[in-house]
Amino acid sequence: MISHKLERRYGQRHLHFITCSCYPRRPLLGTARKRDVFLRILNAARERYQFWPVGYVVMPEHVHLLISEPKVGTPSTVMQALKQRVAQCLRRKRRQRSNKNQMRLWTEAPAEAPRSFWQRRFYDFNLWSAKKRIEKLNYMHRNPVKRELVAEPGMWAWSGYRFHQYGEKSACTPDRKPK
Repeated sequence: MISHKLERRYGQRHLHFITCSCYPRRPLLGTARKRDVFLRILNAARERYQFWPVGYVVMPEHVHLLISEPKVGTPSTVMQALKQRVAQCLRRKRRQRSNKNQMRLWTEAPAEAPRSFWQRRFYDFNLWSAKKRIEKLNYMHRNPVKRELVAEPGMWAWSGYRFHQYGEKSACTPDRKPK
């Protein structure tokens, strides 16, 4: 019999490559404003849970994060808080816009919002070598190019690529190495 129990390995001081998808792979992070909100909340989570984001990319329907283990809680704790806060903020803004649109166009029904913002689970892969860290950073930074959102990784504003290549700061500036 195959066990479907998810096993997470924490406390080993590894980096964690995390992938989290919107429900059900809808582009709920499909605008620049929404991706900016995600990055601001990620930065606040970084400060609260004391972890180091080594890399990230925010796509329209999913995110990839490469983070250290937090000093407060676990990567699961971080992801739960991050997902909840992003969903709360973006749903609140959607409701506010929806109410304004209803007042203007009271004959049209508002667009149906999905029940969930995020898929319930997230994928977490422990990285134990510099080779794997580089492989995952390259994978996540090439994601917008592969999806044909931009021609080059540096053109996608919602990733840590420009920091790693040029040292540029952003709404959530990555750390080169966890301290």
